[in-house]
Amino acid sequence: MINTSRVNRILDKLSGLDLDQLLICDPTAIFYLTGKWIFPGERFMALILKRDGAPTLIVSELFRFDEEIGVNKIYFKDTDNIVPIVAGCLDERKHLGVDKNLAARFLLPMMEERIAVGFLNASIAVDMTRSVKDEIEREKMRQASIVNDKAMDKFKGLVKTGISELEVAGQMLDIYKSLGASGYSFDPIVAFGPNAADPHHMPDDTRLQEGDTVLFDVGCVLNDYCSDMTRTFFYKAEPDAEGKKVYELVKRANQEAEDMLKAGIPLCDVDAKARDIITEGGYGPNFTHRLGHFIGVETHEYGDVSAANKNLTEVGNTFSIEPGIYVPGGIGVRIEDLVLITEDGREVLNSYSKELEVIG
Repeated sequence: MINTSRVNRILDKLSGLDLDQLLICDPTAIFYLTGKWIFPGERFMALILKRDGAPTLIVSELFRFDEEIGVNKIYFKDTDNIVPIVAGCLDERKHLGVDKNLAARFLLPMMEERIAVGFLNASIAVDMTRSVKDEIEREKMRQASIVNDKAMDKFKGLVKTGISELEVAGQMLDIYKSLGASGYSFDPIVAFGPNAADPHHMPDDTRLQEGDTVLFDVGCVLNDYCSDMTRTFFYKAEPDAEGKKVYELVKRANQEAEDMLKAGIPLCDVDAKARDIITEGGYGPNFTHRLGHFIGVETHEYGDVSAANKNLTEVGNTFSIEPGIYVPGGIGVRIEDLVLITEDGREVLNSYSKELEVIG
């Protein structure tokens, strides 16, 4: 059913763009507003929001459904020209906000037919609304992270001498499903030894040896919302002096960045807090990515925790804090939690221990 509160928040943001009508094509954004998943493939689909009328969903008749979701429904055939169908829902005397995902093969004919006075990428109105989670979303994010914590405990039990990264990764989905998740939020990263120094390493045939680093970057989907967490372990042996130093630096960067969080903090300052700790520890060049990304229905949503983002944290923001140090051919450590900005500070959604741990 259409979520009128979310629609109204988007319409309020459209006012700042001097817009009265918006065409949304992103299936995830349409789900966010209607609770209905539709994947149209190459076919056109749009939810039209207007200040002076009910939302209208335009969708191929191949995806016809009887369920009432609080919107006007217009179906079209594959042989139909969608331009006049869309035009019939708009005020041609006004500008039209369009979705950043609207394909050029649909947008250009609309512009040629002048179905609006002008066109503006207005996805920011949807993106900013989605970046502030309401109470329903916050609870779903909590529950998804609880499942991820439980899964992490099981994942570390999969490792044994001689097992490959791919063999470990191949067992993860069943564990998630046994805990109630519907699937992965992203393909899991399992990295042994020097592979942990590759931030986006994909599991391969590398086999586990005593003394290896074991890095898990994993997440699941529960009730349509995503989790994401990273923990780094050491297999059957304490790390050497450098390994301990790197681990403790990353843990400190993670903790101090989380400790400073509350509403009204520039996101770039949060990134700087973690980055300065790692730089002062002598590994600045080895922290090669932003500190975090926003998350919700999608693993990576609009917004990040980076040096380039001067926006202030808001109550309801949910994002990752994931500092890392990656020494090519050597040690790699990342520690990641999800955090929620609350009315009185911040809530760390992951409770899994971050203390240095030897497993196996």
